[in-house]
Amino acid sequence: MAKYLISFPSAAMVLPDDEWKAAGRDAHAVIEEAKVAGVYVFAGGLAEDVPPLLVTADGAFTEGGYPWAPPLNGGFTVLELPSREDAIAWAARIAKACRCDQELRVFQFDPQS
Repeated sequence: MAKYLISFPSAAMVLPDDEWKAAGRDAHAVIEEAKVAGVYVFAGGLAEDVPPLLVTADGAFTEGGYPWAPPLNGGFTVLELPSREDAIAWAARIAKACRCDQELRVFQFDPQS
């Protein structure tokens, strides 16, 4: 079993105003199905009204992330699944519910984490 990150940037979710409620309902339904199936790890969206902090090894911090990196925002779901094919199928279900394409990534296995 591997953990998969299924995500999208905020800019990908372009919906007419009357679609947002249905998209939220549909997305929550897919998450509930993942919970029932026993594959759900966690999900959510990054709070875009709270700026990130860049924290150094000595604890100093500045507002903002890495200046050279694109902003990190949007929604994400982490599922634990037996195969990449299963991950693709769940990503497709989430894409349909959210009405936008999803990025699929696999977490590297680290036996000490």
